[in-house]
Amino acid sequence: MTGNSIIEILPPSSSSLVEVDAKFANLSPAAKFAWDEFFNASIRNHHTRVAYMRAVRLFLVWLDGKKIPVDQLEPGTVGKYFDQFHGSLPKKKLHLSALRAFFDVLVNRHVMMLNPAASVRGERYQVVEGKTPEITRDQARTLLKSIGSSRPVALRDKALIATLIYTAARAGAIASLRLKDFSWDGTQYAFRFMEKGGKSRSIPVRHDLQAVLLAYLDSINWTNEPKDAVFFRSVAGRTGELTPKPIRNTDICRMVKRRLREAGLPGQLSPHSFRVATVTDLLTQGVSLEDVQYLAGHADPRTTRLYDRRQKKITRNMVERISI
Repeated sequence: MTGNSIIEILPPSSSSLVEVDAKFANLSPAAKFAWDEFFNASIRNHHTRVAYMRAVRLFLVWLDGKKIPVDQLEPGTVGKYFDQFHGSLPKKKLHLSALRAFFDVLVNRHVMMLNPAASVRGERYQVVEGKTPEITRDQARTLLKSIGSSRPVALRDKALIATLIYTAARAGAIASLRLKDFSWDGTQYAFRFMEKGGKSRSIPVRHDLQAVLLAYLDSINWTNEPKDAVFFRSVAGRTGELTPKPIRNTDICRMVKRRLREAGLPGQLSPHSFRVATVTDLLTQGVSLEDVQYLAGHADPRTTRLYDRRQKKITRNMVERISI
């Protein structure tokens, strides 16, 4: 297998990866310590850990094929690796970021003198607008109306989708909710979300969302449940009965896709489409970027702007006016 083909088709479970892992760990006690420190202690987000581990392991497989020792690695070699890297620009940026961070740990643990990836420049990549398709206001309303209320699973689905719309929360944050995260302050209910990066934020529940949520909660007799009980629950197979187990992020995606299909709406929409619609709608109404940024849970206002589809709507109106 050539170095060029490894980048794209080598599976994570390949024996080649295992062999390279073992070779790296046997370099020195410091190298083994650095590996464990980087992947098991420094990176707390599971998804980041998986992505960074894959990036580092693929590079080490390529390096092993070139017979280049890790401690003799030079910036030019890292640059050549990315010259023949067959992937999108965002993927290249992620892999380069992973290598820079990993080699920083190796330098700190005296496995190597200098970080060979530190001076390697990535290609310029600027995103003006996110790729997630926006669900329109009419489509969202159609979707909610299409969901009945005769079964607990339907009440759950309607409550979950309404929460996606009216809180702009990520599907992962909604999946991790517990009953204790839904609290009454004497005037209204509010959700306490745990977002990416360990950030916690409280989002008030509007009156129509409250009605949908309480209808769902009454169906599971929530007042007799412990506070640590799961808020949005999974379904037991095809029975339609809810279980005490939490719904997973992937289950939310499947549920939304199924409900979209049943409502006759475009299949390319996703749970993230509701965040795009909510952000765009609020910005269109003149709500400040700072307030919308907090609602969306973004650390940087530039990220919030990626969700803004107002410019696309202006562009569509403009091209329709061309009189040729």
